[in-house]
Amino acid sequence: MVSIDEEQCTGCGECAEACPVDLLSLTGEKAEVTGDATECLGCESCVAVCPSGAVTVREL
Repeated sequence: MVSIDEEQCTGCGECAEACPVDLLSLTGEKAEVTGDATECLGCESCVAVCPSGAVTVREL
């Protein structure tokens, strides 16, 4: 399951672009989980591209 720390998020959108199942998108100036978080593949592509370390992935 993916989550975003709003305080750390800079709104760059890299995580949303990297997500292969389109779970993330920019809402206002922050990234947000807008898809079904249980569909997360656990690939951590979003974590790898996040320059601020705002994205985390954990197992359900």
